[in-house]
Amino acid sequence: MLKDYLVYILRNFSHRRLRGWLTVMGIFIGVAAVIALISVTQGMQSAVNEQFQKLGTNKIMVFAGSDSGMSFMGTSFAAKKLTKDDLDVVKKSKGVDISTALIAKMGKITFRDQVKYAFVIGMPTDETAKVFKDMQSFDPEAGRELKEGDKYSVDVGYLFGEEKGFFDKPVSVGNKILIEDTEFKIVGIIKKIGNRQDDTQVYMDIDMAREIFNEKEEITYIYVQTKNGVKVSDVAEEIKKDLRKSRDEKKGEETFQVQTFEQILSQVNVILNIVSLVLITISVISLVVGGVGIMNSMYTSVLERTHEIGVMKAIGARNSHILAIFLIESGLYGLVGGIIGVSIGIGMAKTAEFIAVSQGISLFKASVTPTLIFGGLAFSFLIGCISGVAPARTAARMRPVEALRYE
Repeated sequence: MLKDYLVYILRNFSHRRLRGWLTVMGIFIGVAAVIALISVTQGMQSAVNEQFQKLGTNKIMVFAGSDSGMSFMGTSFAAKKLTKDDLDVVKKSKGVDISTALIAKMGKITFRDQVKYAFVIGMPTDETAKVFKDMQSFDPEAGRELKEGDKYSVDVGYLFGEEKGFFDKPVSVGNKILIEDTEFKIVGIIKKIGNRQDDTQVYMDIDMAREIFNEKEEITYIYVQTKNGVKVSDVAEEIKKDLRKSRDEKKGEETFQVQTFEQILSQVNVILNIVSLVLITISVISLVVGGVGIMNSMYTSVLERTHEIGVMKAIGARNSHILAIFLIESGLYGLVGGIIGVSIGIGMAKTAEFIAVSQGISLFKASVTPTLIFGGLAFSFLIGCISGVAPARTAARMRPVEALRYE
């Protein structure tokens, strides 16, 4: 019986090819957009989660800015900045194993008369640098890491060593660059991290950074590694309590933030979910429009085939047979649109990933899973079936005598 249905449906589709493909087009555009957006969002979430797992769960970050103020990851409009005194307080907090400070400033970088601007990171070169290096995957691709006593030496990001990566000409270990008009020797080029900002940063001894930027006390970030066996969230609360006391601030009115990496990961995932939900909702609207297109096409098909319906009923076809024919036909419109849409959506996602990776954004990845593929196909088939319910019921309820008289 199913085979007969399919033969009949395909024969009718071949007689109305243009209308059929136009109907399918409304579905596959929406499906392609949804598949591309979901695969990219899932891929980015997986990549972000992977990066945070590498950082470790025993890390805490402290930076200036209130929860209600305009701040993000240390970039803040708060009047009260972190200082060396705050670092001393954090070091003494219960559960803290290692704590270290960094300063980050936008600096003027000059190489062979070409001037650019990039973030200059002042970092420790003693044993406390381990916390920062663990979190940043700080491994040299060429040369070596900074060490104590490297006053006029720097490490640079991966893109410095690429042709037209940062400067027009690539830099090499041993080259000299000017940072804020002070000459430094490049002793190492850091391996690719995956985003342009990190891969164009310059790293130097924190005391030297304070000198060239005239920042004697200010700290941009405090990184903390907790002791083994302690609960990271408890240590974060201890740090908050100690800093409030030291800075004479009330709970809820802090001019600083203390975040565990689990909290930061949660915030990033929430942002990604909200953005993807908005975009997918917009894409689903096109699916609804496609469903309306299927419904319109099926109503037209019912009118054109009224006489055929009358003949089928006259020779013994039941209402359930007519209903099944039109439901299967509308479902196949949705399924064919789904197959094309899933293929195009995967292609769009992979193309976006290729472009992003070629631009140095390795976190932009597309995740294509069997669940996503079969889910997309099932959803498009369901949209088709639902769109065909009303036309199919109209066809099934036709009276044979009236249908046979229809011209």
